Amino acid sequence: MTFKSLPEFDKDLKRLLKKYRSIHSDVDVVKKVLHIRPDEKPPFSFRINDLGVSTCVIKIRKIACDSLKGKGVNSGLRLIYAYFAEEQMIIFIELYHKSDKQNEDRQRILSNFK
Repeated sequence: MTFKSLPEFDKDLKRLLKKYRSIHSDVDVVKKVLHIRPDEKPPFSFRINDLGVSTCVIKIRKIACDSLKGKGVNSGLRLIYAYFAEEQMIIFIELYHKSDKQNEDRQRILSNFK
C-alpha cells in the first residue's frame, strides 16, 4: 500500500502538530490499520458518496489521539482520504479536529479528484 498526501493535507498536519504533539504517531497508527483494511469500517468510517467523483472517498470519524486522552469518547480527529483499490494507493486529503470545523472541505475533494 502506497500512501501519499495533498499539499493541503500537509499544511493541516503541520497546523495540528502545534496543538497535538502526538499527531505523527497517531497518523502512523492509522496508516497501519489502513494498510490491512483500507475500505470503510462502520461506524468509525464511511464513504462520502454524494460528491460525484470517480474514486472512493472515505471519512474516518474517530481517530484516537494520544494528546486528547481523557477528553471524551467523541473528541478526536477526522481524516478524509481517497482509496484507489487497483493501484493499492491512498491519498490523504484532509485532517481536522471536529471542534475546528463541522464537515469536510468538499471543494478540496472536488478540485483534486473530479
